[in-house]
Amino acid sequence: MAGILKFCQGLPRLNFNTGDYLLAEGIKSKMVFILIEGQVEVVKDNFQINKVSQPGSIFGEMSVLLNIPHMANVKALTDTSVYVIEDGSDFLKSNSEITFYLAKILAQRLNGVTSYLMDIKNQFKGSDDHHSMVDEVLESLVYYNDAEDVELGSDRDKS
Repeated sequence: MAGILKFCQGLPRLNFNTGDYLLAEGIKSKMVFILIEGQVEVVKDNFQINKVSQPGSIFGEMSVLLNIPHMANVKALTDTSVYVIEDGSDFLKSNSEITFYLAKILAQRLNGVTSYLMDIKNQFKGSDDHHSMVDEVLESLVYYNDAEDVELGSDRDKS
């Protein structure tokens, strides 16, 4: 992930103290953060999803891409430095290197979730309990193509 940092030179930096929130669950913002150093925790519904300390890790991208409130809290566990992108949507539309990098990360996440769900499906094959809903989840992940807000083309096409 640290490879993304070479594309961030010139972006503003923000420093957070231990205990500060970078992003708040349920709040909508346009901000995206890219971790330079430090450690944060990602918490959803009071459940810690992950601790992250890898430089180049990205936070806030789902909210920006889907135009929804942040899905989790991101809180500094140590003093933390990040690059900040104030308007993530505009930035991603005009910075293809970072957008492609982000697309690869999201594809890796989707691949991981899909593989995990396939494992669950195989483990509980023939089960009539709640594990049978894995088929529905897999289908919605793999075949979901309703991107109403997607505008195809580039900003150059609009001039």
